[in-house]
Amino acid sequence: MVEEEEWIPRTRLGRLVKSGVITSIDEVFAKGYIIREVEIVDTLLPNLDQELINVKTVQRQTDAGELTRFQVVVCAGDREKYVGIGIGKSPEYRIALQKAIKNAKLNIRPVIKGCGAWECGCGAPHSVPLTVVGKSGSVRVKLIPAPRGTGLVIGDTGKIVLSMAGIKDVRSHAKGHKRNKLNYALAVFDALKKIHLYSGALKRWTI
Repeated sequence: MVEEEEWIPRTRLGRLVKSGVITSIDEVFAKGYIIREVEIVDTLLPNLDQELINVKTVQRQTDAGELTRFQVVVCAGDREKYVGIGIGKSPEYRIALQKAIKNAKLNIRPVIKGCGAWECGCGAPHSVPLTVVGKSGSVRVKLIPAPRGTGLVIGDTGKIVLSMAGIKDVRSHAKGHKRNKLNYALAVFDALKKIHLYSGALKRWTI
């Protein structure tokens, strides 16, 4: 049995978390800290789930011959308020998966939820609070508020990201090369991040 190495923080935030000065992931983002150590997320969000979005092999011609690597895309989230997407590459699938999970945790972000559908108006944080567009590569994804009970009317890749973020109802419209699961996931993630740009006008919605 391999013993886990003790975490020795390398950043100020890491030291504050390990010493117990900071005990909430909300406090990390409220104070504008940048997460550079995956152990911070493991400590403050111990029940984080991960779901595989895509695996593909990438081949590259080198002087030594053809080199094959795995590209793994993972989504991590607490299914309530936080979500992140990570990419990992390696000649070994296991290592690529580990890198993707670590990257997803380092990219974790809070999500503002609400009830922006005029048909609903329940005030509960079950959907997105406003219509927002996310972009990645050629993919454009528009997230539209939906009334309670609608479900996630979006492609399977988008469902993974939104469900990990705790969003239960949404309508969507997408265009571009939608079969590219990486860009589709990143476009949805970008849309969720953009909601914060309008945070000043969203005080009446619950986070």
